[in-house]
Amino acid sequence: MQFDIRRFDIYRKIPKDLTQPTKTGATISIICILFILFLMFSEFVGFILPEVQSQLFVHNSEKKSSDDGRIPVTLDVSVFKIKCKYLGLDIQDDLGRHEVGLIDNAIKTDINNDEGCRMKVTFKVNKVPGNFHISTHGSAEQPEDPNMSHKINDLTFGEHVAHLNSIPDSSFASLNGNEQQSIEKIASHDYIMKIVPTIYENLQGKQVYPYQFTYAHREYVPYAHGGFRVPPTIWFRYDLNPITVKYTEKRKPFYTFLTTICAIVGGAFTVSGIIDSMIFTASEVFKKHQMGKLG
Repeated sequence: MQFDIRRFDIYRKIPKDLTQPTKTGATISIICILFILFLMFSEFVGFILPEVQSQLFVHNSEKKSSDDGRIPVTLDVSVFKIKCKYLGLDIQDDLGRHEVGLIDNAIKTDINNDEGCRMKVTFKVNKVPGNFHISTHGSAEQPEDPNMSHKINDLTFGEHVAHLNSIPDSSFASLNGNEQQSIEKIASHDYIMKIVPTIYENLQGKQVYPYQFTYAHREYVPYAHGGFRVPPTIWFRYDLNPITVKYTEKRKPFYTFLTTICAIVGGAFTVSGIIDSMIFTASEVFKKHQMGKLG
């Protein structure tokens, strides 16, 4: 007996003259194909775009955030009612650092018809509790009517990575766009911040070291010993959290993508075939009922 490989064919073909096309079947087929294309495109996008996974652990990143082990800071603040010539940046921390009127790497731009000032400055802070603040302390001449109403255009700790803000439940730019109008002209503003070290690792294994932070704000009128009022200030007080958050980009294995595509195609055709069969059977029964052929 001659061997015939066709006996292993599990996809037996039915002659076209034994099949019956219907409008309902065509409609279901078109909907099924469109549905499959939509799901396949969604899966392809999910496969191309990496998934970001997070984990928490205690990590000593003493020499990772920058070459000298300090944290880079970018601050962009608009003070609406104090001229640029009066404003400066002061930095203090628990290691004894105390700088007044820092102007290195600072760009000042007049706003509000030269009545206000936008100040952009980059600097570094030690990894110990401390503060930096916008004030008039370093100016030889003080404004007559100081008012620290302001808007924080940008405050970033660590390395800047633009797309990190899109990570759900992240706080890389918590204060960006925050605006405060002083209830009293001589009021100071105090931002108490908790900084969270963060590691972001991309698909290529490259790591960057940004920082997230949370904050609380209060407004108050400061007094010195003896009841004397002191010039208003915008304080940023910070402390570091011992817990580090790590984000890692992961991509689904290619075999997972292929398995999902096969499941989509097979499942969609199977379900649509069942629906078409049910509709066809119901229509045939209805036709027989109308013709009185149902016994």
